[in-house]
Amino acid sequence: MKKLLPVTRSLLALCSLLTTLAIVTMVTKSSAADLSIALGADITSIDPHYHNLTPNNNVAEHIFETLVTKDARSRLKPALAESWRSVDDLTWEFKLRRGVKFHDGGDFTAQDVVFTLDRVPNVPNSPSSFATYSKQITEKVVVDPYTIRFKTATPYPLMPTDMSTIFIVSARAAKGAATEDFNSGKVTIGTGPFKFVRYAKGDRVELVRNETYWGTKPVWDKATLRIISADPSRVAALLAGDVRAIENVPTADIARIAKSSDLSLYRTVSHRVMYLHIDSDRERSPFVTDKAGKPLEKNPLKDVRVRRAISKAINRQALVERVMEGAAVATGQLMPEGLFGYTSTLKPEVYDVEGAKKLLAEAGYPDGFGLTLHAPNNRYVNDEQIAQAIAQLLARAGIATRVDAMPSSVFFSRGSKLEFSFMLVGWGSDTAEASSPLKALLATFSKEKGRGAANRGRYSNPKMDDMLTLALATVDNAKREHMLQQATEIAIGDLGIIPLYHQHNLWATRKGVTYTPRTDERTLAHEFRLQ
Repeated sequence: MKKLLPVTRSLLALCSLLTTLAIVTMVTKSSAADLSIALGADITSIDPHYHNLTPNNNVAEHIFETLVTKDARSRLKPALAESWRSVDDLTWEFKLRRGVKFHDGGDFTAQDVVFTLDRVPNVPNSPSSFATYSKQITEKVVVDPYTIRFKTATPYPLMPTDMSTIFIVSARAAKGAATEDFNSGKVTIGTGPFKFVRYAKGDRVELVRNETYWGTKPVWDKATLRIISADPSRVAALLAGDVRAIENVPTADIARIAKSSDLSLYRTVSHRVMYLHIDSDRERSPFVTDKAGKPLEKNPLKDVRVRRAISKAINRQALVERVMEGAAVATGQLMPEGLFGYTSTLKPEVYDVEGAKKLLAEAGYPDGFGLTLHAPNNRYVNDEQIAQAIAQLLARAGIATRVDAMPSSVFFSRGSKLEFSFMLVGWGSDTAEASSPLKALLATFSKEKGRGAANRGRYSNPKMDDMLTLALATVDNAKREHMLQQATEIAIGDLGIIPLYHQHNLWATRKGVTYTPRTDERTLAHEFRLQ
């Protein structure tokens, strides 16, 4: 065998090195082009009109788009509509973006907007309908393929905001389609920055970049949204490099992630309010008992003194500091300070066990009663732990409380059927103002008016309804905010719901990937960047 000359050996070594570098570069580029994110909550459907639920809307925003969208601070900006204006007190006009293509190559026009708005209120078995954002439209007028006007019965200043909540689907592709057709991918055709590839329920959603996207294209060729609801598993996936980003960072891991040189932490205060929904309507409620577990003939939750007692029995600051480990802000209202509709007159209820016992006695329950608190165990940060802490606090006031926590898919389905008496829930304001929770959570339930879609306690106060109606027809923002504040004060004065805290939105990424934290909790693959 011939010996290689030194020059030959050097050339071979150099070639080997270059080959290795090329392979490493290819791998690096490939891994940089793929983004995997661990989401903390399961989704119930890919159908963008089936269930008005933040995890669903979060996924939908990758595939579909709205006429108007919001930035990280929830400020409105153009999307499929380039501009909008109020033509007169009862008419809004939207100028649509030209040249936009659906994922199947079809043109986006005003007819797709009409089809979408017609579909929204007619999705079968919707647990929480988007119709609350379309009911005010009395007529849709197509001026030309790229101009549409919406007529309303009364002045309606929230039209641009409401149009930021409804995802536009293709009239051609989605005609006659059922929710299952979206879940299977058969009609999952939008105009968004990513195209749908696959949805594996309870596991992941796979997406690829839309190469013909009209806007700024994502830096990622592929995006995988993995559903990892267990906090330890989500963090473990990040630490192992199985995913490059996670949402809903567990509060117990905040300090460790913040100190790591390989990880970055992002946070901001959410406009989501965590609250207790109470059955204040029915004469008998299914999960209210005496201390021995016997169902009560009379529902004590109908009495505002009992609801006030429950509120006084909850130590919100302890929940924030001990359970949420500082990643929340105690509240006594719907919106955090600084957002539209916040009122300085409503403070968090002062923790007062003796005051709670006194109110229970006044209401005719000196020895308290029994109650079951239903809660999700995989939807909100520390949701089951919060429920358990609340149960312990209520027990000190004489309300023997049992916790029944379950997966969010089961929880919301049962809750929407009014199966519960007492629920731990969260609401993120789609409008980034008090009008959203007032319309959805506290307005008297009315399918015809699109009000109270998520009012699972069936609270009702005509005075609040009237004030909200006035606010929604008032164009002057200062006057409208004052009315929303008044409506909030009425509803919270009744304890239609019991506000607890506004949680912090938390994300963590691997080194080299950055994210701008959003008040609306959205975890959007196309907004992650490479450093």
